[in-house]
Amino acid sequence: MIFPRIPYTRLAWLLFLFIVGMIWLIARNRKASTFAEGLQVKVTALAGGDKLISEGDVRQALTKSFGNDLENSELGSLDVERMERVLEMDPFIKNADAYIDQNNQLHIVVEQREPLLRVLDNQGNNYYLDATGKKMPPSKNFAARVIVATGNVAPFTPEFREKRKNSLKDLYNITQTLLADDFLKSFIQQIHVTNTSEFILVPLIGDQKIILGSARKLEDKLKRLKIFYQQGMPYEGWTKYETINLKYTGQVVCKR
Repeated sequence: MIFPRIPYTRLAWLLFLFIVGMIWLIARNRKASTFAEGLQVKVTALAGGDKLISEGDVRQALTKSFGNDLENSELGSLDVERMERVLEMDPFIKNADAYIDQNNQLHIVVEQREPLLRVLDNQGNNYYLDATGKKMPPSKNFAARVIVATGNVAPFTPEFREKRKNSLKDLYNITQTLLADDFLKSFIQQIHVTNTSEFILVPLIGDQKIILGSARKLEDKLKRLKIFYQQGMPYEGWTKYETINLKYTGQVVCKR
C-alpha cells in the first residue's frame, strides 16, 4: 500500500502549530497556578469629586463574598466575572470591572451611580433616585449635593416611571428638567409636594415659594420663571415677594 506523501512545508507548519499550542497550554496552566500578587481597588469619583462608596467598602464586599485571601489566591480560582456581578448588586455601584494585569495584580474599578434627587417624605423615608430612576440608600460616607424632595411623595416602586399619575414620577421629571438648565439647576434647592399633589419650588436665594402647581406645561412655567428672575427680580429685589405663582397660563402672579 502506498501512503500519500505530505509536503515538507505542510508538515513543518503542523509541527510549528503543535509546538505553539503546547507552549500556550503550559503557560496558561502555569499562570492559573500562580498566586495573585495584590489587590488594587479604584472607585471613580462623581462629577463633584464625591464618593458615596469607598475603596474600603468595596474590599469589604469582596471579603464578604469571596473570603479574606483574594490577594493570595491562585489566579485560576479567581472568577472575575462573578466579582463584577456581586459588586453590581450594590445600590451605589453602576458598573464594576475586574481584571488581572501582566504583573498578576487583581484590579477592581468601580463606577458609582449618580444621585439625581433625594427624597425625604412625610412617611419618614430617606433615599436617593439616580439618573435611571434606581433607588439608592443614604451614604454613610457623604451626603450628595442634589435637589431635595419633601412632603406628600408617592411611595417608591420599581415601575414608578411607567405610572400615568404619580407624584414621584413628576418629581423625577421636574428634577431632570431643572438639571438640564444651567440657571435653574444652581438656583432651585428643594421641591415640596403638597397634600393636593401640587409642587412648590424653593430657591437657594431669597425666601420666596415658587408655586408650580401641577407638572403639566412644565417647560412653559419654568421659562416664565427664568424671564421673571433674570429681568424682573434685579429691579424688584430678591426679598420683595413671598410667593411667585406660575399656575396661571402666561402669567407670573406675585404676592408680598
